[in-house]
Amino acid sequence: MPALRIYAIFISHAWTYGDDYYRLVEMLDDAVNFRWKNFSVGEDDPLHGGSARQLRNGLDRQIQRVHVVLMLSGVYATHSDWMLEELGLAQGYGKPIIGIFPHASRRASSAIQDAADEMVAWNTASIVNAIRRHAI
Repeated sequence: MPALRIYAIFISHAWTYGDDYYRLVEMLDDAVNFRWKNFSVGEDDPLHGGSARQLRNGLDRQIQRVHVVLMLSGVYATHSDWMLEELGLAQGYGKPIIGIFPHASRRASSAIQDAADEMVAWNTASIVNAIRRHAI
């Protein structure tokens, strides 16, 4: 069997809704025949507690290096300045954007829906298949 590709992924999320982020990380970690590296800014990342300028520069560095950006797209995302910043950085680098509908919902941020290359349901197979289709 050939070696599996390791996907470099940035997950855009609002820390107010951090549980969704951790569930998504767990889903990707548990996906069968799927390997990935997390380029997101975690709660314990020094960038998370730094200045706005440091955070923006750090996000820029992280997003430049990824194959795909996943956007948790609850309606709260439209009101998150940082998620919109991450969306803009991803677009600026021409990174594929995959929007993920909130668990058991089809209501999502219009900004993310408009920018996404694809919107997918909150399940492992949909997310992993979209990553495989769109990753550069």
